Amino acid sequence: MKKSLFLLIVFCLAGTLLTVRAVHADWANRFVVNEGKSYLISDKRVDAEQVDSMIGQVTKYSDEEGTYSGNFSNYYPKGTKYYSIKGVNISEAIAVNPGNGTFIRADYSGEYAGGASLDWSLLWSAAGLLLLAILTFIVVKNRN
Repeated sequence: MKKSLFLLIVFCLAGTLLTVRAVHADWANRFVVNEGKSYLISDKRVDAEQVDSMIGQVTKYSDEEGTYSGNFSNYYPKGTKYYSIKGVNISEAIAVNPGNGTFIRADYSGEYAGGASLDWSLLWSAAGLLLLAILTFIVVKNRN
């Protein structure tokens, strides 16, 4: 009886943890963050002649909704470069180079409030694994 209850708990926890990590939220907008400033990706192209100097690059990519630190994007992969646009203040827009020889305009949308909050899915996964380890220890100890 104890063994079947234990196995049921193990399978329930494992299934829950796997399900929690597999769920991906969908942000309402595609964006990049550079130096704490958030920019919405537009459909407008920027001519290569208008592109000025590189000002940063994506250091963290995720399609899971949350808050992240650094130069983050929910659309472009790590390493995607950001550039200033000639005659345009970076508090208005920047150019993003997806790596295919084109530049896409990203319009400033405000300060990004990321980096300080907890990743709750990771916290719950860790708590579940800890509970699983404790239950395993208890069952093994009671057998001996």
